[in-house]
Amino acid sequence: MSNLSTTSDDILACARSLIVAGGYNGFSYADIADVVGIRKASIHHHFPSKVDLVRTLVARYREEAEAGMANVELHESDPHEQLRIYAEYWEACIADASAPFCICALLASELPVLPEEVGLEVRAHFRSLSAWLTSVLERGARRGRFQLVSTPRAEAEAFMATVHGAMLSARAYGDPKVFGVVTGPLLERLAPRSLQIRP
Repeated sequence: MSNLSTTSDDILACARSLIVAGGYNGFSYADIADVVGIRKASIHHHFPSKVDLVRTLVARYREEAEAGMANVELHESDPHEQLRIYAEYWEACIADASAPFCICALLASELPVLPEEVGLEVRAHFRSLSAWLTSVLERGARRGRFQLVSTPRAEAEAFMATVHGAMLSARAYGDPKVFGVVTGPLLERLAPRSLQIRP
């Protein structure tokens, strides 16, 4: 782990990779202690319980995601390009295995067995992402950049579900390229016919 990071950062980073690999119940403090090279007592010092650890991890993940969305807004004004950048971010993360799955999407599949404190953070991430996607689609529709077949909110939910489903398909097939195969047509469908590339 980097010397520039703190022990709590190292613990969170380790927990994140272990959750992506095996879900909420797929790791213990002993696993983190082995990877980070510290005693379990040190982990408990930073995060008294696994619930504290994962709740903190998901809250930080949501903050990072919201900062990423704000950064996209700052550097790209075209709504269609904003969605493309979002999809390409995940395509790159899956291709280089740096973040092969959205941790909140993965944890959402475990919601029935997650502690409520963790579930609240996971739901908050979904609401935040949905709100951003809805705003992008609303702006795009107003500017003639999108041709929507439903309300911006419904389209946002469909877009989010498609991206998460594409992650799952890429994992199931063991092929990162599947992500782009699934998400590419969605981005093309949203564009007005006048802007779609014809063969």
